[in-house]
Amino acid sequence: MKTNVLIALGMVCFWLVGCGEKQAEKSVLHHVVCVRPLPSDGERVKSFSGTVKEASEISLGFKTAGQIERIYVKEGDFIYAGQLLAELDDDDYQLGVEALQIQAEQLEDEVRRMKQLYEAKSISVNDYEKAVAGLRQLKVQLQLNRNKLDYTRLHAPVPGYIQSVNFEPSEMVDAGTPVFSLLDTRRMEVELDIPVEVYRQKDGISGIFYEDGGEKRVPMTLVSVTPKADGTQLYRMRLSFGGNMPGHLTAGMNAGIRILLASDEAKGRFTLPVHAVFKEKEDTYVWTVDADSVVHKRPVVLDGMDEQGQAVVASGLEGDEQVVRAGVNALKENEKVGVMAEPEKTNVGGLL
Repeated sequence: MKTNVLIALGMVCFWLVGCGEKQAEKSVLHHVVCVRPLPSDGERVKSFSGTVKEASEISLGFKTAGQIERIYVKEGDFIYAGQLLAELDDDDYQLGVEALQIQAEQLEDEVRRMKQLYEAKSISVNDYEKAVAGLRQLKVQLQLNRNKLDYTRLHAPVPGYIQSVNFEPSEMVDAGTPVFSLLDTRRMEVELDIPVEVYRQKDGISGIFYEDGGEKRVPMTLVSVTPKADGTQLYRMRLSFGGNMPGHLTAGMNAGIRILLASDEAKGRFTLPVHAVFKEKEDTYVWTVDADSVVHKRPVVLDGMDEQGQAVVASGLEGDEQVVRAGVNALKENEKVGVMAEPEKTNVGGLL
């Protein structure tokens, strides 16, 4: 009897331990780092060095003339949209508003009295309508003077950096005279010069990427190509980041650009980091992550490695997948994972 009890207790303990292990297994969430497949460039890749530029440079000036009283910013300052940049001496504008305000109030009283006389048929319709029209005209002039008073304060229309300050306090400026030069940093572009052989194949460009160091590349969009070459037979190309602009960009810095020229041989081929590919038996696979952060094993066909040491995938990918780059050996089909952002190159170990 005692033996049976001991066996039963042992089975219960074994069952509890097994359930605990299964529960622990279920609670483990693997974290992975993902990359996007890049079109295989083969011998069709062209690398250039470009310059980061602001999308636009804005000249800011007052909408009315006057003497500058205060300037609140200096060259190199970052400013926000709506920030007060400078003010004009507004004493004369204040007096103009007050004078018209007094006239408007006086005329309003007169119009009210004339309305009573008009309703009593003591004055003609023409005299009453002239008085009403005069009051409306005076109110328009009053609003114009209020606007001019507001125009003595210059605000930033967009965020950006002050590139230059062209005047000092106490100087006189006319309406529209540029007082500041503002670099609009909401959108940044890259300018580069391309040779004639690339210009001739501009319609066959399959991809353009900004190299952010290592394996991280930011796709870019072609804005324009100048159709006329300069004295060195180079054509000016402009590229935009769209919604993928890196946060560390500043105007004037150098930018590495890769231009991929389409070819029939490279169509449907992509490159991935070598560690993103793994083998099971005789087949080759990668892990893809769907929108719900669930991984799926995808069979692919490899075709060696390119010059940069990347694995060339000849078939099996569409190009828009998220592929697991790190942690491939610990995953299982339909497993929920945590997708980690790749740390910056300057933040080794993710300590910051």
